[in-house]
Amino acid sequence: MINAYSPKDIEKKWQDIWDNEKAFKVENDFTKPKYYALVEFPYPSGQGLHVGHPRPYTALDIIARKRRMQGYNVLYPMGWDAFGLPTENYAIKNQIHPKVVTENNVAHFKSQLKALGYSFDWDREINTTDPSYYKWTQWIFLKLFEKGLAYKSEMPINWCTSCKVGLANEEVVNGVCERCGSEVVRKVKSQWMLKITEYAEKLIEDLDLVDYIDKVKVSQKNWIGRSVGAEVDFKLANKDDKLTVFTTRPDTLFGATYMVISPEHPYIDKYKDEVKNWDAILEYRDFASKKSDFERTELVKEKTGVVLEGITAINPATGKEIPIWISDYVLMTYGTGAIMAVPAHDERDWDFAKKFNLPIVEVVGGGSVEEAAYTNTDTGVMVNSDFLNGLEVADAKEKMIAWLEEKGIGKKKVNYKLRDWVFSRQRYWGEPIPLVHCDKCGYVAIPESELPLMLPEVDSYQPTDNGESPLATMTDWVETTCPCCGGKAHRETDTMPQWAGSSWYFLRYIDPHNDEAFASKEAIDYWMPVDWYNGGMEHTTLHLLYSRFWHKFLYDLGLVSTPEPYQKRTSHGMILGENNEKMSKSRGNVINPDDIINEFGADTLRAYEMFIGAFELSASWSNEGVKGCRRFLDRVWKLQDMLVDGDEYSKELETRMHQTIKKVTLDYENLKFNTAIAAMMSLVNDFYRVGSVTKAEFATLLILLNPVVPHITEELWQAIGKEGRVYQATWPEYDEAKTVEDTIEIAVQVNGKVKATIAVGREDEQDAVREKVMALETISSLVDGKTIVKEIYVKGRIYNIVVK
Repeated sequence: MINAYSPKDIEKKWQDIWDNEKAFKVENDFTKPKYYALVEFPYPSGQGLHVGHPRPYTALDIIARKRRMQGYNVLYPMGWDAFGLPTENYAIKNQIHPKVVTENNVAHFKSQLKALGYSFDWDREINTTDPSYYKWTQWIFLKLFEKGLAYKSEMPINWCTSCKVGLANEEVVNGVCERCGSEVVRKVKSQWMLKITEYAEKLIEDLDLVDYIDKVKVSQKNWIGRSVGAEVDFKLANKDDKLTVFTTRPDTLFGATYMVISPEHPYIDKYKDEVKNWDAILEYRDFASKKSDFERTELVKEKTGVVLEGITAINPATGKEIPIWISDYVLMTYGTGAIMAVPAHDERDWDFAKKFNLPIVEVVGGGSVEEAAYTNTDTGVMVNSDFLNGLEVADAKEKMIAWLEEKGIGKKKVNYKLRDWVFSRQRYWGEPIPLVHCDKCGYVAIPESELPLMLPEVDSYQPTDNGESPLATMTDWVETTCPCCGGKAHRETDTMPQWAGSSWYFLRYIDPHNDEAFASKEAIDYWMPVDWYNGGMEHTTLHLLYSRFWHKFLYDLGLVSTPEPYQKRTSHGMILGENNEKMSKSRGNVINPDDIINEFGADTLRAYEMFIGAFELSASWSNEGVKGCRRFLDRVWKLQDMLVDGDEYSKELETRMHQTIKKVTLDYENLKFNTAIAAMMSLVNDFYRVGSVTKAEFATLLILLNPVVPHITEELWQAIGKEGRVYQATWPEYDEAKTVEDTIEIAVQVNGKVKATIAVGREDEQDAVREKVMALETISSLVDGKTIVKEIYVKGRIYNIVVK
């Protein structure tokens, strides 16, 4: 009788063995086929890992381990996305340097990951806060600056009055800071921008080159927001200036009855002396400044606005004067900061027009526009539109664009919702921007030989009241000389956003100790692109977009060899609490993975997170489910008691073995880990039913299970006297012919109603099947004394007897 399964002893033993043997260290062996599996590197927070982290890490660990067994040279790396605001805020609150906070958090995260037995190559570990890493982040920024893709611009930002920092739109909820709950206002600040819009078309087109799940491609395309239409000039009445709008529906120009401009539009200040309701304008501006861009553009909200009294525009199609309104749903950062409103055919414009009693003119026939906006206008016939009357919508668009171009008051235009990337942060804990400002030469790059520009030690990381970075107070660091003219200059004191380090990290893993380049050409040509990248759906928009942009830029410079960084991208569902809600401290439903490992073992946690449900869907945690996975591993352990000699599969289980190999092999590739594990559970049940398991069968089970539960399988491999390690074994192959059952179960019907089932040979002919059917007591009792009219055998499915 074997000893009971004790994961505590087994798991630490094998983790130490893997460390000592450098089991998963990967060499740049260019002679072998490569496989690059990548998971999003974590932000090392003070809380440590939560149970959501192991789900994607285990999934790709399964793929990486399987690929090694299939003969690939596998790169499966891990690192730390460690710059950012949470660490800085913690440092300020607790008076600990962010560098120390980061080191402590990384050490904790790393110990937790090692306790889960992942096959990461720790020799390739990276950290975005390491100067030897951010040297190359700065270097790439300098290349962007050199090519004119990094520039300074005045930008309205969301400003938290307490954190004293600019916030992303996503960080503003109901006009307050998501982190501290303080009021957020709009401030205009000079910001570094990256011209990602230059790559908008490529970012859409090249999605055809990659294998991303559909919803990831859709999120990329929606964020970029490509639309085709026209730019149209609306002259201001009695002025030389004009308002230019972009519209996807130039055909509806005759229905434009008013215009709306952003509260920040420069014309408001330019003509303020002629604006008759200036106090109302100022009051509305203040109201709008307290909202994020997301809140301002929300569709389901009350429409607000103020008319610009004293200033009007001319509709270029009708020649009529129309009013200009200001409203918060028009953003200065999107398009031209002005729109034409066609209330008959747009719900938001219709609601606005109804509230403020503005004209509504139907221009596409088919609706009752006084009762509701008629928006089913992709097709239809033009009305009330002069020279467009009677034309189909598509023809009207082309005719109107031609007319605008002929008159010199408009042109065809492709527009993008995508805005240039706001790239600077007025905080301390980020990469210093390697530029200086000289009154004579403007912004100048520091020499590459001076990289990395180190983040200086400061006594206080407290953000400043005037919105400058804490670095701005460090006179000795700020004051320098201009690399161009040698005169006085000041260093840029803004730092890069957390997105910077994560926009190229996949390239550094390839060659992490290279001091001469971010990675060697040979290593890039061999390893890129990433073969399989998995991460959360929340990162399939911005992070994915930003990293694709940086990679395409490097590709255009000839520094990387593929136009896209990731060949395949998948996403996993979230793990929810037992109450089916998102895990959070406030809800009291957070599960600490350390607790699960201590009670049940890392293999149980790994198995449960893969068995919890369909990988791409959210799933609720269940402690009973965890216990069920532990019981399964106990049953696998106890198979030692029924082990018998045999280098081949038993005759009774040969088909089941080949079926299981096939199912597990294909299911792993399709992220169907739950059904792969279910198949192995079923196979273990078969071993118990038969009462024995051959060494060949047990070894195959251990190989199939190893990617999910590596510790117990290595221990059992050793216990049954197998040579080497499981992770070095060859992945088993299945014989398609042997996956087909020799016998199958069919239904037996009498007069079309199922009365019994029977096992028959798959290739049995009707006579042989009839003999077995008639031998069934149930059937013979139903047909005795009756006339059999007909017997029908549908091979492999049904035997039907018709009697009267």
